[in-house]
Amino acid sequence: QVQLVESGGGLVQAGGSLRLSCAASGRTFSRYAMGWFRQAPGKEREFVAAISWGGGTIYYTDSVKGRFTISRDNAKNTMYLQMNSLKPEDTAVYYCAATLTYSLNSAYTGTYEYSYWGQGTQVTVSS
Repeated sequence: QVQLVESGGGLVQAGGSLRLSCAASGRTFSRYAMGWFRQAPGKEREFVAAISWGGGTIYYTDSVKGRFTISRDNAKNTMYLQMNSLKPEDTAVYYCAATLTYSLNSAYTGTYEYSYWGQGTQVTVSS
């Protein structure tokens, strides 16, 4: 079992930046592939970014490539999402997710592939 807590959300103007953090506790963080997802009002939860537990495999959804950066610090049991050049369409509740994997280089983009979820943090981008 692993517990995930997101932080760092807030209100920002278009073009601004935020850094989200996801703190994990409970089990060996480094054995978990991690991901960020988001859900806007009236829409389904969608994939944003994912990182393998070794950090060597990273995926992004096309709409955030070049603007968002996912990273992790296994020594601190924390994953990050640096979000730059934010747009109003980035407004959503952002969730971090984790899944146990024995593969150093595996990362996952589907919501069904993750076993653990945080409670979410609101990101609002004003125009």
